[in-house]
Amino acid sequence: MALMTDRERAAVQAYLRLLQTVRAALDLAGPTAPAGGAGIGHPPVVAPSLLADADRALAAAGLAGNEGEFFALLRSWCPAVGAAGG
Repeated sequence: MALMTDRERAAVQAYLRLLQTVRAALDLAGPTAPAGGAGIGHPPVVAPSLLADADRALAAAGLAGNEGEFFALLRSWCPAVGAAGG
């Protein structure tokens, strides 16, 4: 696979930031959350700015609506994310 462009790399990095934040929010709201945790009984909340950042990065890289190409880039950058259960 060819080297990623700066815009493609930015899109992958924005997605990984969003993924990390969503996972953290789910951990706070999930069944294993610590007693008295802020997320208990509430759905996980992710800042809209993170989603907007990922959307802008995908569009700038020409990847909006092209999930197959995006996830191929993601797997090349961070194989563990593309693995089952990753």
